[in-house]
Formats: sequence, C-alpha cells, structure tokens
Amino acid sequence: MVERALERAIPGDWRVNGRLKEAAMYSLAAGGKRLRPIFVLAAAEAVRGDAKAAIVAMPFAVAVEMVHTYSLIHDDLPAMDNDDYRRGIPTNHKVFGEATAILAGDGLLTHAFYVASEAVGLGVPAERTLAVVRDLARLAGFPGMVGGQADDMEGEQGITSIEQLEHIHLHKTSDLIAFSLRAGGHAAGASDRQLDALGRFGTNVGLAFQIQDDILDITGDQDKLGKPIGSDERQGKVTYPFLIGLEESRRRVADLTEQAISAVRSAELADCGRLEQIAMRLISRDN
Repeated sequence: MVERALERAIPGDWRVNGRLKEAAMYSLAAGGKRLRPIFVLAAAEAVRGDAKAAIVAMPFAVAVEMVHTYSLIHDDLPAMDNDDYRRGIPTNHKVFGEATAILAGDGLLTHAFYVASEAVGLGVPAERTLAVVRDLARLAGFPGMVGGQADDMEGEQGITSIEQLEHIHLHKTSDLIAFSLRAGGHAAGASDRQLDALGRFGTNVGLAFQIQDDILDITGDQDKLGKPIGSDERQGKVTYPFLIGLEESRRRVADLTEQAISAVRSAELADCGRLEQIAMRLISRDN
C-alpha cells in the first residue's frame, strides 16, 4: 500500500524535468524498511482499532518517507558522509551527479508538504492537518533532524559523553520517528494524552533504532545491510558501542524498547498490538 502511494506521489499530469523526476523516484523507490510510514499507519490503526484508519493517514506516511529519502540523498553527498552505496545500490549522486541529486532531495522535501496537505481531502480536519504540517517542519528542520545533523558534523571528533551523543541522535533520528507516530495519531483523531504517549513511544523507539544501527555497523552483514560494515569507524564517528561497549548498547536498546511499549500501553489506545510487534521486531533486526 505504501509502495503504490509513493509511486503515485508526483502527479502524472505535472510537467516535471524528466531527469529530475527519475532521480527522485530512483531513491524513493529504492526500498528500505519504510519504518516511518509504517509507524504513521500503525499509529492511526492503534488509535481507532480499525485498519481503515490507515487510508486517511496515507498522505502523512508518504510525506515523511519523502522527507526521510531527501535526507538520505543529501547525507550521501561528498560534502556530507560521502557514501557510494545506499540500500544496496549506488547512491543518487553516483548515478545522476551531485547537482541533480541535490535538486532531487530539494524536490522531495518541498513536495512532502504538498502531499501532507492532501489529507484534508480524505477527511482529516484542517486544524489536524495544519498541526501535522507544523510538526513536520519543526521536527525535520532546524530544531529537529537538520539541527541534529549539524550537531553531528560539528561534534564528530569531539564527543566525549553519552549525553552528547544521545542529544544528537534524539534529533537526527528520533524526532522524525516521533513525528510519524503523532501524525498517525492526528489522522485518527487522537486525544492530547494519546498524542503525547505516541510521541514518547516514537522518541524511545527512534533512539533504540539508532543504537541498533551502531551495533549492526560492527556486527552486521554487508549483504543484509546494503552498505559496508565498519563505515562508522573508518569515518572516525563516535557511536554508542565506542563509548559504552556492545553489551551496554544492547541493554540500552532493550530498556528503550520497554519504555516505548509501556508508553503506548498506558495511553488507552483501541489496539496497540501492532506498535508493540514492530518495536520488538526492531530490537532483533539484522538490517
């Protein structure tokens, strides 16, 4: 369902530069876990206890995946992480060149807000849609993901404490996942208390997800991950295993997952089973 929506996200009757659209769709269609849109849809279903809730939440799911994909395109650029592969295929700039890759990322980021606005046409109240758009701009922007990336670049060689590293990952990774949970909640008419619980679930799961990424960069399989193992160490990045060791990192993943599940269980949702299943699956993933 998400894949079909992503394929149709750029209207076919729009006149769009062919190479630009090809570059954007190259990365958008490259697969991956689709974690953020899955969380949007699962949150909506959890609030209403109805799989049909995912239909009205789909514009938010597509929007957050567009923002996430833009961030990956730009992260991979030579001026950032300088990666040659992403999701098992050459990175966008390796195929289309740096200039087109930058513009493809710009286009995906901008178009995400257009897509999110379409939720009104599916029955999401305008004030709820506006709240989601504001959340997306904030949590993907200066105080959120982009700010976290800037902190990461500045602190790569100077991080000496777990608190500094956690601050970076809360914004670089967790903020957009927390957005996904809250967006799904808004689509389904969640109460303020439920939105808060969904946000806490997203923050904790997002941080656990990042720590698991750090672990897999050491212990994972390149074929399953779709990227080289040990890239963090080669780039001199400070990670959770570097600061606190593998075993303590694994304990943190388990603790954060438990806190996330506790948050949604206390929110009086119609059915939080799928959210719990996803959280538990992430704790044992190998890619």
